[in-house]
Amino acid sequence: MSPIILLSFLLGYFALLIGVSYFTSRNNSDNASFFIANRNSKWYLVAFGMIGTALSGVTFISVPGAVGKSEFGYFQFILGNAVGFVIIATVLLPLYYRLNIISIYTYLERRLGFWSYKSGAVIFLVSRTIGSSFRLYLVAIVLQKFIFDAWNVPFWLTIVICLVLIWLYTHKGGLKTIIITDTLQTVFLLLSVVLSIIFIARSLNLDIAGTFEAVKNSSYSKIFFWEDFMGSKTHFIKQFLGGIFVTIAMTGLDQDLMQKNLSMKTIGEAQKNMFTFTAVFVVMNIFFLSVGALLYLFAAKNGIDVAALKTPDHLYPEIALNYLNVIPGIIFMLGLTAATFATTDSALTALTTSFCVDFLHFDKKADQNDPKLVSKRHYVHVGFSILMVLVIMVFKLINDDSVVNAIFKAAGYTYGPLVGLFGFGMLTKKAVTDKLVPYICIVSPILCYIIDINSLNWFNYALGFELIILNGLITFILLWITGKQTTTQTKF
Repeated sequence: MSPIILLSFLLGYFALLIGVSYFTSRNNSDNASFFIANRNSKWYLVAFGMIGTALSGVTFISVPGAVGKSEFGYFQFILGNAVGFVIIATVLLPLYYRLNIISIYTYLERRLGFWSYKSGAVIFLVSRTIGSSFRLYLVAIVLQKFIFDAWNVPFWLTIVICLVLIWLYTHKGGLKTIIITDTLQTVFLLLSVVLSIIFIARSLNLDIAGTFEAVKNSSYSKIFFWEDFMGSKTHFIKQFLGGIFVTIAMTGLDQDLMQKNLSMKTIGEAQKNMFTFTAVFVVMNIFFLSVGALLYLFAAKNGIDVAALKTPDHLYPEIALNYLNVIPGIIFMLGLTAATFATTDSALTALTTSFCVDFLHFDKKADQNDPKLVSKRHYVHVGFSILMVLVIMVFKLINDDSVVNAIFKAAGYTYGPLVGLFGFGMLTKKAVTDKLVPYICIVSPILCYIIDINSLNWFNYALGFELIILNGLITFILLWITGKQTTTQTKF
């Protein structure tokens, strides 16, 4: 497909988003609008828009690509995700609304102390920066290969172009704008995956019933894996439990997705949002896994050497942009762009919010509309955009794995201490030795790494997504050992 066609589409797409940004922020672009959308968001818009944010380009490309190796085993992880979302809706959201907070990490200050609060906020900043950079990296390598390589544009400039475009439509309205643009991008994402299935199925001469049967009878449709609990990372219990705790950490303890939930008027609306989102999230992942099976069937029929691809992540763009006609290619690029930028724009806003509230203490300022505060917020927004460029360039040098695996492996290390901190605060009445908490949050991932690389030799056990559970447990135990017997702080 012509790079000019794809580039024209990309520019037109962003022109649409910038237009939406203009109309949503022209009357009000203060900090309250940027951080929490004036607590006036509609739950159904948030629920729909969160689909695009949660799925991201990783789901769009990496999940279908991973089907060749892990079949539909990823769905075990998705079932755990669903349980995790229910826990968030029934346990964490009531807590956050009761405290009436902007940044969820202020809970740690009220319950555990100053250094626990700062540690939680830093963990989020590091975790979300890494995770969002991984996701943007995924779409950038596709844009680079199929668009910008034609003009010898360097990869770093491709990243900069992407982030500049995102900054243009988020820097004024923030969350208020993103709730609308994410809703729009989710429409494109859902349309893209459904049409992708239709076009690939037609190329295989399959109707609706035939497509279902082809996926069901393929060698890729196995969902549940019960073999070799100790040595396999795909065992159901490992995937399911990992899915629960990764969701609690990466959604419930993450300012990004929680920021959207906190933008609604009542806890009831926020819970309706989470339950609706959960149902659609599960169904959509079935569609993405089905796309993966169809891609591998298409590759087998057309003699595509999947092993020759650099990573399985390249299979979907390779087929969509080189083997199908123009319309499926544009639809693929539409879905990929919508999925990835819905995640990145949301992350940049959440990172900016967390830094401004947790470290610059905007929430304690008397005048939220002070031009100096708005100017500072813009500088912070730009700073995190630059940081993402640097992280992506480092990741490009070291990555040799499927991005979906890289993201969840990184989450196991970075989000684990957050699970331990919040778990300790909510499940015990003990106080922590607050000054030791930052060191505990560093030691715990280090111990996890040592155990991870030696688990097969020491215990004949392969750690998978449940690494985050181990990390949180180590953090919890260290907090208990070094903590105090009782706490006089506020109970929650």
